[in-house]
Amino acid sequence: MKPKVIVTLVLVALFLIILVQNTQVVTLRFLFWKISMWQIVLITLAILVGFVLGYIAAKAKWLKSK
Repeated sequence: MKPKVIVTLVLVALFLIILVQNTQVVTLRFLFWKISMWQIVLITLAILVGFVLGYIAAKAKWLKSK
């Protein structure tokens, strides 16, 4: 198995373990908004936003080098 696949599987497993352990409701306060949601949803959204921003940054750097 390729090292990249192994690292990806380990990261996905860690992500799932973290999600399963954080199921309580939390209140997110941002400026004037107050939102209550499950912590599992908040963590998932934060990871997805980070992934998308990292992907965009990598693509921008790749396009700039060409």
